[in-house]
Amino acid sequence: MGISKSLKEKFAGFSPEDRSRLVRMGWEDRSTFDAIAKQFGLSPNEFAHFMRSNLERSAFDRWRRRVFQQGHLKNEKLRGFKVMRFKCSRQSVDGITKGWK
Repeated sequence: MGISKSLKEKFAGFSPEDRSRLVRMGWEDRSTFDAIAKQFGLSPNEFAHFMRSNLERSAFDRWRRRVFQQGHLKNEKLRGFKVMRFKCSRQSVDGITKGWK
């Protein structure tokens, strides 16, 4: 099963930084498929093809199993919560970390 020519061209249009960001977003639970679609224009199916082409086989199998088992985390409609922005619990409003010496 190969990737279509148009999808290869779409993937080739991503910079190395974009590719790295997409892989990180794929592994993060807080990044949904909707956020990926909004930022990079990839549907969940296209994103799975992207991950398959950019990860080793064992890593892709691990990622796919994780997404399948915890699918409610990657699909915004199935989530019970909405993540607006990640912020550490030790971080104050002005960005200064409190409690660290």
